[in-house]
Amino acid sequence: MTSTCTQAADEFIARLSPRFIDLSDQIWRLAELRYEEFTSAQLHVRMLEAEGFTVTSGVAGIPTAFVAEAGSGGPVIGILGEYDALSGMSQEAGALSCAPSGEIVNGNGHGCGHHLLGTAAHLAAAAVKDHLERTGQGGTVRFYGCPAEEGGSGKTFMARAGLFDDLDAALSWHPHMYTGIFPGQSLANVQAYFRFRGKAAHAADSPHLGRSALDAVELMNVGVNFLREHMPSDSRVHYAITNAGGMSPNVVQAYAEVLYLVRAPRNELAAVLYERVKNVARGAALMTDCQMDVVFDKACSNLLENTVLNTLVHRHLQAVGAPPADEADTRLAAAYQQTLTAEHLESAGRTLGQSWRDPKPLFDHIRPYLPGQQDAIYGSTDVGDVSWITPTAQCFTACYAFGTAPHSWQWVAQGKSPLAHKGMLQAARTLAGCAIELLGSPDLLVRAQAELQERRGGKPYVCPIPDDVALPFQR
Repeated sequence: MTSTCTQAADEFIARLSPRFIDLSDQIWRLAELRYEEFTSAQLHVRMLEAEGFTVTSGVAGIPTAFVAEAGSGGPVIGILGEYDALSGMSQEAGALSCAPSGEIVNGNGHGCGHHLLGTAAHLAAAAVKDHLERTGQGGTVRFYGCPAEEGGSGKTFMARAGLFDDLDAALSWHPHMYTGIFPGQSLANVQAYFRFRGKAAHAADSPHLGRSALDAVELMNVGVNFLREHMPSDSRVHYAITNAGGMSPNVVQAYAEVLYLVRAPRNELAAVLYERVKNVARGAALMTDCQMDVVFDKACSNLLENTVLNTLVHRHLQAVGAPPADEADTRLAAAYQQTLTAEHLESAGRTLGQSWRDPKPLFDHIRPYLPGQQDAIYGSTDVGDVSWITPTAQCFTACYAFGTAPHSWQWVAQGKSPLAHKGMLQAARTLAGCAIELLGSPDLLVRAQAELQERRGGKPYVCPIPDDVALPFQR
């Protein structure tokens, strides 16, 4: 069954691969940030419409979000795509040193490979559409254009709008340095701005008349740093001072702002830790006699592993195989590996355990999948919200030299390499084969749905973003 489903998509993907490689490179150059991916989204939309998809743009009130659909009836299989970049990560393609790109004018960069992610998902959806038309099989494939995964929780806002409610299953992938199943768990998170208002005064002549909002921010940060000793070890808290109160040290700062990101293994634990962080902020406001406002920015849920779907995806990864690297790919990967430290390689090997002990330049096999024993990741993904609503699976394919860390200049520099393109096409083949098999396997979908209900423990999905929280670009 696996080889038949994969073969059904292979010819289509091979024929269209040059067009999609060009699409991924265009989006790499655009490097648009969360909720600003107007051109990137439109590139996808125009191609989808030309391919015969019915496209609905601006879904969930988000101008850069869309849904493209083909086929009819059930089951309905969703394939998730992303296309947003990261701020300040401009990097010259192919360079072996950290150097800003002459192609990218906005200073951003695809430090997480979402130009590849969305393109492979799009190609997979197009291959499934082609299969439905050739065979006359019933069922619907739906490609979701999902903006703002990086710091925006685009899928969570889309989930709040009910866009995934009628899916029978969802599939996605992510570029990485190895090929295998996405880790079984991720951290839920909550992000909010803490805005302090004090009173301006001359810092030398009349400091007693001032109330420093910057002092409040600094005291909050100190308090949260003490909090770290008394929170679960698998939770995380990060912050960035987004407004330090101006450039004049002789003026008591009347306004200052800090953005906090709180992570924990489950939604309810993240909510509890977030309340504790808010209490620290209240204390800082009291200590400095400042006013304090909290502006909820975004949140996302923890990922729920689905072993039924993961086993399916792993089987298709094995059928497709690792990306077909040649001698030039190996030489390039070795050159990038030379820019990494021993700590990078040790960390990567430790993460992969027994499946990788010899840090060659390229990961050339499929990491074994052990249901229920997958590693947790300490990052977060808004795919977690989709996984609470419908059975969801993700995989990695090797697109970068082994040891390359996400959100690094090396990741951006390799983003247009032949290896990145080959990993992207292997992901498209894998996702398309899985979707085709699911469309003809109602028993698999029933078992996947039963596992989801068991993992939810009788709890319904509750969006971690309250209904009254506006989208970030609407505030």
